[in-house]
Amino acid sequence: MTELELTVSRKIAASREKVFNAWLSPEILAQFMRTPTGGAAPSKVKTDPVKGGRFSIVMVTAEREIPHAGTYLEIDPYSRLSFTWESPYSLDDSVVTIDLAELGPDTTEITLKQVKFRSEEARQGHTKGWNSILDNLEESLA
Repeated sequence: MTELELTVSRKIAASREKVFNAWLSPEILAQFMRTPTGGAAPSKVKTDPVKGGRFSIVMVTAEREIPHAGTYLEIDPYSRLSFTWESPYSLDDSVVTIDLAELGPDTTEITLKQVKFRSEEARQGHTKGWNSILDNLEESLA
């Protein structure tokens, strides 16, 4: 059996530095890390943005709160961020890697890859979720 993975990409009208920093800032993460069915309420976020540091993100919907957490594996300023992704819908050793490429002074291509899912259905749900999160990120940085 092959390991399930996903990749989503997006061009965002913001500098690489601004996009990178958004992923480490609790205030900005709280704005864009929301479920696709979205609660309007910001998520509850804590970060310790150093290699080996932990983060927690509690996404809030009208019906419930969904906990997510992880450990930062790699923090390469303005180009790569990698972390474990612990959620009710992914395997404990799931890893998310975000690569940033500068396309111009205020345009960044973000490529997000996640590996290890419980099922094809879980992968599809995460693909929808990450696309929604990247939409929210773009709005937050506009």
